[in-house]
Amino acid sequence: MRIDIITLLPELLSPLQHSIVKRAEQKGVVEIHVHDLRNFGIGNYRQVDDYPYGGGGGMVMKPEPLSDCIEQLKSERAYDEIIYLTPDGITLKQKISNSLSLKNNLCMICGHYKGIDQRIRDEYVTMEISIGDYVLSGGEQAAVILADSIIRIIPGAIGDEMSALSDSFQDNLLAPPVYTKPEVWKGRTVPEVLLSGNHRAIDTWRLEQAFEITKRKRPDLLT
Repeated sequence: MRIDIITLLPELLSPLQHSIVKRAEQKGVVEIHVHDLRNFGIGNYRQVDDYPYGGGGGMVMKPEPLSDCIEQLKSERAYDEIIYLTPDGITLKQKISNSLSLKNNLCMICGHYKGIDQRIRDEYVTMEISIGDYVLSGGEQAAVILADSIIRIIPGAIGDEMSALSDSFQDNLLAPPVYTKPEVWKGRTVPEVLLSGNHRAIDTWRLEQAFEITKRKRPDLLT
């Protein structure tokens, strides 16, 4: 998979240079290319934003730099999705990440200021995603979260591929409790079933725990 990210602040995407995502890139599972929109800015000052028509506070990202950047990228490859990270997009869910992990080429646009000119959304954007009902200073953090959620479930990205399949939300259930050594800590013991070696009983226990936790914390998922 290849992911291209268009941004005004490439340094905010630095989390993608660490941990599972970095290892996935080193193994050739994914390519991440960050594009500084300032390189496509207009004039000597590399202008990328302007005042909104109709008045009001804030600035709007101009269409020309974004169009030039997107057109250059599209001339080199076809994109399965061109994604704009925006608070008014569809809320990111595990099923969306699962679906996007099957794609070959994704492009993400990080907004800034008051957002991007609507005509870019109308002309190029095929998918709009929000990571929650709140507003950030820009789309970079959202792009990091989206990219991480996609990459970690691509086969080969993590050492134990079954681990990703047992994460919260994969089956509309939250993950069951997990334990490690020592067996007893501050008087609290590991559930006996996990020490039994009976994998069928362990699987049953984990499913029951996942269901109970989901019913208590996120009953909406069970609907």
